[in-house]
Amino acid sequence: MTTLLDLLEAHVGAGTLPGAVGLVARGDQVEVVAVGAQDAGDGTPMARDSIFRVASITKSVTAAALLILVEEGTVALDDPIGMWLPEVAKPMAVRTPASPVDDVVPADRPITVFDVLASQAGYGFPSDFTLPAVQELFTVQKDGRVPSNFPPADEWMAALGRIPLLYQPGAAWLYDTCSVLQGVLISRATGQPLPTFLAERIFRPLGMVDTGFEVPAAKRDRFTSFYRPSDDGSLELADGPDGEWSSPPALPLGNGGLASTADDWLAFCRMLLAGGVAADGHRVLSADSVRMMTSDHTNPAQRNIGRLFLEGQGWGFGGSVDIERTNPWNVPGRYGWVGGTGTAAHIIPATGTVTILLTQVAAMGPTPAPVIREFWRYAADA
Repeated sequence: MTTLLDLLEAHVGAGTLPGAVGLVARGDQVEVVAVGAQDAGDGTPMARDSIFRVASITKSVTAAALLILVEEGTVALDDPIGMWLPEVAKPMAVRTPASPVDDVVPADRPITVFDVLASQAGYGFPSDFTLPAVQELFTVQKDGRVPSNFPPADEWMAALGRIPLLYQPGAAWLYDTCSVLQGVLISRATGQPLPTFLAERIFRPLGMVDTGFEVPAAKRDRFTSFYRPSDDGSLELADGPDGEWSSPPALPLGNGGLASTADDWLAFCRMLLAGGVAADGHRVLSADSVRMMTSDHTNPAQRNIGRLFLEGQGWGFGGSVDIERTNPWNVPGRYGWVGGTGTAAHIIPATGTVTILLTQVAAMGPTPAPVIREFWRYAADA
């Protein structure tokens, strides 16, 4: 029988990964394997507490933070986001998804807090990247694996406000942009920087001591290097420990800007499995908020627009929810997401299972890398 160690070492040995940390937990039983190196050049061994850029699995933390504000009455799900984000208070939408960007009509209703939580605001990426409004969005919604691509929040919001919606609010599920909007909304509604709010309300209560938008110098000996596959299959260094995460970003990206560890992410996932309660009994989220996060809020038409990203899945808040058993690991109700830096974190409420895989190799498309799929198969069989 293939073990988790065998699985991950095979990919390191084949040269597709410098290293990885894999974790599978059921209740108090936790299996963790660290293989390979943090940096392909110097051979620093990978460790359980190595720090990774977790990319798009950041989205679930941002959604949880916004739901805290909903619980406290700072914002409401049906509030127009224009109350805090006036740049998009009166958006225009292209007449049809294929229309030129100057063929626009007024949005038929305001964008709400629910819309941005459910990724249904009208901003974001569908399955067809060639649409004119999507091409225009690429000028603003750039690769979050390079935080320096993004200007400060006010400048970014002003630029986004000049781009038309691809769909009317509520009509489509579209990927990514709404999570950036959530982060800016949190900051403006609270008057706090997003990193401060997340640290005070989520990271400290959960003991997520190594999670943040910046990796300080004292921790960079544990920070992994990040690689992109080249055309010949070799790995090219894209960002080192003293690179993009060595200083605070101009815009803390709620869609994918966090760095973290396997154990920090385990604490967050266990909180969700416990209905919002941390290991020490501190309540981070209400049980109702967790149910909203981990329940599907899409319909078939919305999912079809984003089918490139959703394979047998719907979308909760900040992560996908499996609705079909298309593979052995697609257990209906499984919640989580994959990140473009070779990361994946999921919970399976029916079995109390947490699965986390952290690597440092860029995904070049929305389809999970073979190592992630093999990891999920292992977790399903274990």
